[in-house]
Amino acid sequence: MNAARRQAHWDLRAAGNFIGGGTGCGLVMACAMAVLSGAPLPALALAVGAACIGAGLTLVWLEIGKPWRALHVFFHPQTSWMTREGILAGPLLGSCALAWWFNQPAWLALATPLAAGFLYSQARILRAARAIPAWSNPKGVPLVIATGLAEGLGAFVALATLAGGPAGAASVPMVLAALGAGIAREVLRTAYRRALEAARAPQPTLAWFARPEVHALQATRIASVLLLVAGLTGAQWALALGGLLAVAGGWGFKVVLITRAAYTRGAAIPITPTRGRSQARRVAL
Repeated sequence: MNAARRQAHWDLRAAGNFIGGGTGCGLVMACAMAVLSGAPLPALALAVGAACIGAGLTLVWLEIGKPWRALHVFFHPQTSWMTREGILAGPLLGSCALAWWFNQPAWLALATPLAAGFLYSQARILRAARAIPAWSNPKGVPLVIATGLAEGLGAFVALATLAGGPAGAASVPMVLAALGAGIAREVLRTAYRRALEAARAPQPTLAWFARPEVHALQATRIASVLLLVAGLTGAQWALALGGLLAVAGGWGFKVVLITRAAYTRGAAIPITPTRGRSQARRVAL
């Protein structure tokens, strides 16, 4: 029997790509929500979102053994979600830059679907890793998407509060959106955890999701939801802290998912083949 082994190819730099991409895309979509709610273009939040996406891509580029071969990622759009992520990155960052530079919210009409596609591509990159049950479980796709939205909306609320509130009249709708994303993330996390158990994921993977530090991350995310609820009463400090905790809880979850709980299933041979007719019959059965 071969024991499950933790993957050693993706480290914190790879996790940083999913962190930056999730938070950044969530922020871009949060900016679009704010504009639709009647607020002016939240330039600071948009700039931070684009910076997060760019930082994540830079980290994964640095992880490549031969960084100057990174252009190879664009060669397989028909089969690779990583290629699709890379193709979307340029237009996404470009449309964010144009919206920020010209202060034109209309560019968000292009940036928003690109951000949604980028976030979806990241979720499908993990789903495609069939050898690692913690990544390939289908319940992980909506969880990664919801986590990115919760991070982005939480970051938006925190930035709006700490910077004086660029969302204006849209602040309450944005807090409600952040609150909904946080609750959805916890519901999907529970479904994901149960799906891992039902699929008999490797024991080290299940053990990681039962560790005290993971429970602490969950407590952080629940605290963010409660603080956002308190913020609806007008407590600005609760809004800022709740938004920051929503981001921190998502980042911590991704670090665990990418670098700690990512075990292969391992192989087991319940009956060892031996010479002889009766033994061969037992193996066939």
